[in-house]
Amino acid sequence: MKTVSIPATGNEYIVGKILCIGRNYVDHIKELGNATPSAPVIFIKPATAIIAEGEQIRIPAYSLQCHYEAELAVLIGTDAKDVSEAEALSHVAGYGVAIDMTLRDVQDALKKQGLPWEIAKGFDTACPLSDFAPATAVSDPQDLTIRLTLNGEERQNGSTGLMITPVAQLISYLSTIFTLEEGDVILTGTPAGVGQVVSGDRLQAEVTGVATLSVSVA
Repeated sequence: MKTVSIPATGNEYIVGKILCIGRNYVDHIKELGNATPSAPVIFIKPATAIIAEGEQIRIPAYSLQCHYEAELAVLIGTDAKDVSEAEALSHVAGYGVAIDMTLRDVQDALKKQGLPWEIAKGFDTACPLSDFAPATAVSDPQDLTIRLTLNGEERQNGSTGLMITPVAQLISYLSTIFTLEEGDVILTGTPAGVGQVVSGDRLQAEVTGVATLSVSVA
C-alpha cells in the first residue's frame, strides 16, 4: 500500500490508481516524432510504481533505454464522476511533481507491434512522486513551471500553460471514463526535453513554488 501526504495540512491519502496523460505538450510530441492526438492519450501506472524523495530508480534488466519525464501531479481529494470542467478543480486536494520513468526502447518496440506498453511505464520505481501542496496554494494550475535537472544540468523547463488539454478539462474527461476516487493521482504530461538516465545519475524535478523531488538511479 502506497500513501502520499499534504504536509501543510497533515492529510495522508492511500493511493488508488495513477492515471497518466501522454502527448499533452506539442514540443514533446515533436521531439518523439509522434502524431498529435485528437483526444487525451491515457495509460495507467500501478501504485507499486511509486517511490518517494531520496529513493532510487531501478532500471529493469529488459531495457537499455530509460527516460525521465517531469510532470505536474494532481491528487484527487473527493470522488468525481461525470464532473463538468467548471467543477473539476473542486475535487483536487493537492498538486505535486512526478517523474514518469519510461523504458523508451521497450515502449517503441511494443507500439510497433500494436501491443500495450504498461511494462515500459508501470514497472517498480517508475513513478517518483513528491509530497503535495494543498490545492488552495495554487491559484491557477495552468500558470506553473515544471523543471528537471540531470546531475545538476537543466534538461526540462516548461510552462503548464502549454498543455494541449488543461487540468480541469483532463479531470472532467477522465471522470467520464473512470470514477475518480480520493487518493487517485493524475500525471498531466511532460514538456519537451526528455532524455536518458543511467546508473549513478541524480534527478531533481520541481513544480516551481509548489513541490520538489530528488531521486537517483541505482
